[in-house]
Amino acid sequence: MGTIITRAVGLFLIILLAYFLKRIGFLDKADGSSLSIVIMNVTLPAVVIINLANLDVKGSLLFFVLLGLLWSLLQIFISYFVARKKEKIDQQFFIYCATGFNIGNFTLPFIQGFLPLGVPLLSMFDTGNSIMLAGGTKVVSDRLTKQNTSLHFKRILRQLFSSIPFSCYVLMLVLRVFSIDLPDSFLTVLTPVADANVFLSMFMIGLYLELRLPKQDRNTVIQLLTLRYVMGLVFVFILYLLPIAPLTKTILCLLCVTPVPLFGVVNSVIAGVKEESVGFASSISFLISLPLMTLLLLLLGPVN
Repeated sequence: MGTIITRAVGLFLIILLAYFLKRIGFLDKADGSSLSIVIMNVTLPAVVIINLANLDVKGSLLFFVLLGLLWSLLQIFISYFVARKKEKIDQQFFIYCATGFNIGNFTLPFIQGFLPLGVPLLSMFDTGNSIMLAGGTKVVSDRLTKQNTSLHFKRILRQLFSSIPFSCYVLMLVLRVFSIDLPDSFLTVLTPVADANVFLSMFMIGLYLELRLPKQDRNTVIQLLTLRYVMGLVFVFILYLLPIAPLTKTILCLLCVTPVPLFGVVNSVIAGVKEESVGFASSISFLISLPLMTLLLLLLGPVN
């Protein structure tokens, strides 16, 4: 228990340090954008490669890919149902930011420090999750809100494979299905790059942290965050009752309370939602998710 709390406090202090350095002018939000490029294109792909390099691909693991996709779809339909009487732009805000899983920039670094054995499960889940975040969610949202009824598979595929982490997921899956091993020397070189992902991800969150919100948008943001976390906690309760392996149960419960994903932020802004509202919702979700995920780890107990 003490180790979990100490590590969680350590992650929070990294976020706090970055926010403090931004507030005193030593760094700014633009530095967070630079860090996100390094994380998404260098350290996160390294984590994916290292943790899937020796993976024994089984049917149960491949099921997690489908689970990530179907779970996101369920969240979308619940969010649309809750927001169906709101204006179209608020419906899109709810669909984009109350759904999806922030795995690469938050949950994966969190799991790396606490449950490294759960990284392969998380990686498989993120493959399905990425399909939705990088294009699937927008397609479904456009149809539900009647914004756009056209469907461009080539554009969606191009968007998916323009993501280096997603491409690494697919590549490593193919390699492991055929039991193709990467050279040990290559993995040795890549290991310190992967190890840097936790610090850089938490530091980036601190640089992005925004705590200002226009008063007129306060109710909408509160309702959105309430929906995201109430929905997540209901899923936690259901999963807790299911007779599944402890490691699987813990990983899925942690996924229930992940913060707003980066793609949700981007798509909301493109849809016309105010940047201040989206930024505040995203920032507060990080501050809610970190203690919630820590509490879940403490309640669910150690996993071997």
